[in-house]
Formats: sequence, C-alpha cells, structure tokens
Amino acid sequence: MPEPQPLDEASPAVHKHLDIMQGVIGRMAAGSRSAKTWCVTVVAAILIVAARGDVPGCAILFALIPAAMFCTMDAYYLGLERGFRGAYDKFVGKLHAGTLTPGDLYVVNRDKTGWRLWLSAFLSFSVWGFYAAIAISIFLAQFAV
Repeated sequence: MPEPQPLDEASPAVHKHLDIMQGVIGRMAAGSRSAKTWCVTVVAAILIVAARGDVPGCAILFALIPAAMFCTMDAYYLGLERGFRGAYDKFVGKLHAGTLTPGDLYVVNRDKTGWRLWLSAFLSFSVWGFYAAIAISIFLAQFAV
C-alpha cells in the first residue's frame, strides 16, 4: 500500500476542512454571545418586575440564579471555542510543516479535555468581567429598590 502523500495549501479538501472548522468555531462564539445577550435580557426583566414592587425586595437576588446559569453556559461555549481554535492551529501547523495527511482531514475534535477548557474560559476576563458586572448591578439594584 502506498504511503499517503502530504497535502498542501492548494488542496480543495484542505480548504473545505478549514471551512468546517471555522464554522464550528463561529457557532461556539455565537453561543457565547447569545448567553451574554440572554443574561442581560432575563436579569433586566427580573429587576424591572422587582422595581415595580410586584415582588418582595429580596426577589432581586433571584436574578443571580439565571446570571450564574448563563455564566456557566458562556464559559462552556468559550471553552469549546478555544478547544476548536487549538485544533485549528494544530491542523494549520501540520499543513505548514508539510506533515498533513488525508487522515487528518474531516476529523473535527477539540484540543484538551472539557473541564480544563471550561475552567480556563471561566477564569478569563471575558467571562468573569462581564458576569461580575452583572452581579454588582444586581446587588446595587437590591439597595436602590
């Protein structure tokens, strides 16, 4: 059986594989963005209902529950995005080194394990900075109402 030949940048299969990986990365980024958008929407709705006086004053703290859930989901999507970007970088590295083979095509696996990616993403400023600001806003709303 002949040894598989390395692929180059001009190969349509390489371009298609890179398109697939970019699509996956784009969907993960969109998921992270949606988590932030929905968090602001849900927390604002809870705060508005609490400010109208329809619920007891401590009900504002219930806004922390969806904020924590969206924070977890945002970190999950950001972690997946980072994992797929790592896999993308490895693929491109193999392409540039001339060691890319047909067996490397159309296999889309993330780099690293899930919980490490999630923890790394959770500790990033794009997650904790945003959700810390949301939490501070919730606590300030508690005293303002």
